[in-house]
Parts: sequence; structure tokens; C-alpha cells
Amino acid sequence: MKKAFVFPGQGAQFVGMGKDLYDNSPIAKELFEQANKILGFRITDLMFSGTDEDLKETKVTQPAVFLHSVISAKTMGSDFQPDMVAGHSLGEFSALVAAGAMSFEDGLKLVYARALAMQKACEKTPSTMAAILNLPDEKVEEICASINEIVVPANYNCPGQVVISGSIPGVDEACEKLLEAGAKRALKLKVGGAFHSPLMEPAKEELAEAIKTTEFSAPICPVYQNVSTKGETNPETIKANLIAQLTAPVKWTQSVQNMIADGATSFTEVGPGNVLQGLIKKINPEVEAQ
Repeated sequence: MKKAFVFPGQGAQFVGMGKDLYDNSPIAKELFEQANKILGFRITDLMFSGTDEDLKETKVTQPAVFLHSVISAKTMGSDFQPDMVAGHSLGEFSALVAAGAMSFEDGLKLVYARALAMQKACEKTPSTMAAILNLPDEKVEEICASINEIVVPANYNCPGQVVISGSIPGVDEACEKLLEAGAKRALKLKVGGAFHSPLMEPAKEELAEAIKTTEFSAPICPVYQNVSTKGETNPETIKANLIAQLTAPVKWTQSVQNMIADGATSFTEVGPGNVLQGLIKKINPEVEAQ
């Protein structure tokens, strides 16, 4: 019996997130105040009492979700004893800090650098993402490949749920063709741009430099990364996968399947929301997810 801890990505945020931690835990309060100093603005004000619009900005969303997740893990005490960890997209940074692969400060600086680089890439080319329901992965891949615009599968979330990402005309055309091919729904997402697609190449180049110069250690347990889907412990491999992650798809289904194959019997979601619990139950209804 192995315990897995998983960390959500962008989209899990909500106004008020983290306030209970701040109010009730001296450790949490100290870390939130440290984060305000590192970032140079009071992100806690936006998290606790900002607006939905404030929290939707990539440069706010990513550090906010990261902080809620990492600080939640750090306040769990002896309850946080993972045999393996994973994070969905941005959540991979939370997982790496929680597992001791990098410091809280370095993790937050990298997440903020990633958010700024991604926001810049989004502003350069108008782009979007859409969730495709009830079509086999292969069909989604085939239709995306047939379109002349940039559009690619970006998140393999669970069987029957793939998110596509690309230029606005590319995603629109793909949605039309995917619905014709039998998709139950093709739902445009309220996101800033085409994450995990070739349109993130400028952000990837910018982030690569920051990741290369950050000190990474071997984590306390394997980290199942979005790109390789395997449990990684080598700091250099972890760095290379983190850089590749910005333009590569999030292979969540395959990562969870590999964690189960390697002995995971329970999954605990750490951070805002419970999206990952739902996805894990769809991937394998037999495992415990909370």
C-alpha cells in the first residue's frame, strides 16, 4: 500500500483560497508573508479578498495555486508522508517543492517567472484551449493533425477527456470537426492562451534559463512528471522534463496509471479544489482518492 499525493494546476483557484490556513496556522502565516516579500506585492490580498478577474490573470493564478498547495502540504505535519507525488501542469512545481526537490523560495520564484513568461507568450499570439469529451485520444490526435492551423492535444486528463490547445482559428476548426466526429462536447475554456502547445515556445526559452540556474536536489520520493509519466528522482532529468513541459502535453492519465502500477492505492489532493480526485476516479474507480 503506497500513498500518493497530487497537486492541482491552473483553474483550481477561488477567491478566499488560503485564508483559513493564514488565520489558523502560524507556519502558514509566516510562509504567506515570506511569499509577499519574494513577489514584491501582497498576493495574499488578491487570494483572500480579490475578484475572480484578479485571480484569472496567469501571473496571479499560478503563484496563488502554488502557494495554497505547498503551504497546505507544509501544515500537514506527519500526515504528509508520500511514497510518490505528481502535479498537473503548474502543480508539478508544487509537488517538487513539497517533496524537497527545491526550496520554497526557489519554487515560488520559478513559478512567478513561468507565469510572466506564459502571459507574455499569450499576449503575443491570441490563442485558446477547449475540452473535448467522449472521443478516443487517437481520434482527437488525428483530427488535430489534419488542421493547417496550430492545434494540438494539450492535456490527457482521463479517458474520454482531452484538452486541445492552439490558435483561435485552429481550436475553432478542431472543435467543429471533433463534434462532427462524435464528441459529446467541445467546450472552449476561459484561459489566457494556448498552454502546452508550440505557441508557448518563447516562454519555454525564457524559463529554461531560470530552471537551469536553480538548485535542485533529489526529492524524498519519486515525482511522476507530466512529460515522462514516470517516477523521477534525478535532479537533471527533473529539470529537463520541467523545461519540456511548457510545450509538451500533460499526460495525466498515463502518469496516474503508472503510479497505480507502481503500487499507489490512495491519492490525496493537496491544494485548492478537488478536480484531480474526480479525474483519478475516472482513470481507475478502484483506488481511493480524497
